[in-house]
Amino acid sequence: MKFVSWHNFYVMLNQKLQMANKLQHNHSFMNVSLIKKTWSLIIILILGANVMAQKDVKFKSNNFPKDPKGFQKAMSNLKTGDNLVNDKRNFREALNYYLPAHDFNPNNAELNFKIGVCYFYSEKKHLCLPYLEKAYELDPKVNKDICYFLGRGCHINYEFDKAIQFFELFKNQRGVNSEYLKSTPRHIEECLNGKVLVQDTLFVDILNLGANINTEYSEYNPLITADGEELIFISRRKGTTGNKVDTNDGMFNEDVYTTSLVDGKWTVARNIGKPINTPRHDAVLGLSPDGQQLLVYLDINEGDIGVSYLSGTRWTKPVPLGQNINSQFHESKACLSPDGKTLYFISNNPKNSLGGRDIFVSKADKDGDWSPAENIGKTINTKYNEEGVFMHPDGRTLYFSSQGHNSMGGYDIFKTVMDSTGEWTTPVNVGFPINTPGDDVFYTVCASGKKAYFASYREDGYGMYDIYEIRFKEKTTENIADIKTEKVLVTILKGTVKDSKTHVPIEAKIEIIDNVKNEVIATFNSNSATGRYLVSLPSGRNYGINVNHNAYLFHSENFDIADTTDYQEIVKDIYLQKIEVGTKVVLRNIFFDYNKATLRAESTAELDKLVGVLKKESMLRIEISGHTDNIGNYEYNKKLSEDRAKSVVDYLVKQGIDKTRLEYAGYAFDQPISDNDSEEGRQLNRRVEFKVLSH
Repeated sequence: MKFVSWHNFYVMLNQKLQMANKLQHNHSFMNVSLIKKTWSLIIILILGANVMAQKDVKFKSNNFPKDPKGFQKAMSNLKTGDNLVNDKRNFREALNYYLPAHDFNPNNAELNFKIGVCYFYSEKKHLCLPYLEKAYELDPKVNKDICYFLGRGCHINYEFDKAIQFFELFKNQRGVNSEYLKSTPRHIEECLNGKVLVQDTLFVDILNLGANINTEYSEYNPLITADGEELIFISRRKGTTGNKVDTNDGMFNEDVYTTSLVDGKWTVARNIGKPINTPRHDAVLGLSPDGQQLLVYLDINEGDIGVSYLSGTRWTKPVPLGQNINSQFHESKACLSPDGKTLYFISNNPKNSLGGRDIFVSKADKDGDWSPAENIGKTINTKYNEEGVFMHPDGRTLYFSSQGHNSMGGYDIFKTVMDSTGEWTTPVNVGFPINTPGDDVFYTVCASGKKAYFASYREDGYGMYDIYEIRFKEKTTENIADIKTEKVLVTILKGTVKDSKTHVPIEAKIEIIDNVKNEVIATFNSNSATGRYLVSLPSGRNYGINVNHNAYLFHSENFDIADTTDYQEIVKDIYLQKIEVGTKVVLRNIFFDYNKATLRAESTAELDKLVGVLKKESMLRIEISGHTDNIGNYEYNKKLSEDRAKSVVDYLVKQGIDKTRLEYAGYAFDQPISDNDSEEGRQLNRRVEFKVLSH
């Protein structure tokens, strides 16, 4: 069946339950499985005695002689509900007809069973159990699958022991022939997993993002920029592009919305507009950490992945990623590594699949084209389905959802980390209450690791699915686990690029360089309308940051980040200077041996950038100057700074620059650009820079 709406897939995923919602108010809660152990004996007694507390009242006219009109209306509702389920599998809409019929006759076993099943396949899954229990009480043989659905209802409501009993009864029924038999052993495993996982409750707050984002309709699949300040999501609210209704489920078509964090509050969500949104279903799949690339769902083949770029304030028309990514099968959720060179995505392409939906990975070549996708491997993918892949901005921590591993029900969210050899660690269940007995997917984490976002149906919400924020809190007691105890090894560098005199935003090219390898590892652009940029710098490298635009002199920064450096956020506004006499540019990525004038290999990328400028601007004459801090003898520092400046000039001459265009000087600590009272200030003063003499 062709996948048309992302929501048609999403709506089948079980959401957070009422019991899990209560945990944000009582973090020491969860001995549910212990409380429920007595159910095993109760079930056996009830089933053995075949207790029938009430009579199963059939929908026959002679059972309702005093209300023939009510009977006819109830029968009409039953027929309409049956048609919606059988023809369209529209369980949500069917409830609008089954429930009035139930009001008329609450003691019909078959109707209670149908309502229970409809609730199970809706957002309000936990409501299925009372109706299924009532159906069983009225007639234990109301349907061959009654024990299966009772097991699922108990499972979804955390009644794990009771669920296992019903699943065992279902398995052991003589002569039963059901499509659910094959999955029942797995559900028993999930219940056993759940009994373990709920004992170790995460200390978190789960907060609704509020009326500026959520509505009475469904909002889901939140995507967040690395700094947590921009949020993009899907909504089926009234007023979407074209305001069209999907005839399959009676809901408005999907559109993409966006909101920003201003002074700690989310702004009113706004439609992202054309060309992303159309009168058809439109969905987002992934967002680059800097918020400049958007991966979108394209209704091509069974479902393809496309990409759109933020050009100023508008998104470009999405284009497919190509045949190495997209196939005749269904490709869905996707994400990019922080350098934009690795794509992780979900596909049900049977080629190289380990079973069902798997995570695949592709690398971009030097021209930016994606290589043939490969299965990410058995450590992560299972014989069950995987979904909802998300790469953390640290470039090494992958979050994904799986029906395999030690899931406590349907899809659970897992975390795996790429080690120093490039291998993935054994996936770890992120825990309860993030994971529930329902399906938990589409989980995104801020770079800091302190916040995450997901969609859920909860009774305190605004209607259907709402978007919630998870806040991880400090560990305070021994019986509360905290998954955020480990360091988050990434630095977020962000700010704006502007003209140094006019402060007009500039769309500049930003290169991230591994100074040790002398290799450009990532390239980004600042936004043309705002000048904003954001880059993720995983810990453990000496980074050179080079910012340039054709009309300006380049600007460089250096960040030597140790492999143990915890999360930090650095705001750096960059002001590019035009080529004018007297203009000075600090070369941040020129390195020398200690107390020597010997250039280190890490300086090559910066020096070659300067060579490129001089070759392009053939009339440019510059002075290379060396500077020190005020530690030590002045004459010694004067000589050292001059020798270092000369070393730079010698390198430029060897690269073909006419020496008549170059001068050098050493100024010791005569021209500080910061104070010499702190190590940070002294480090800034120890520098090489060039000054424009003429052009």
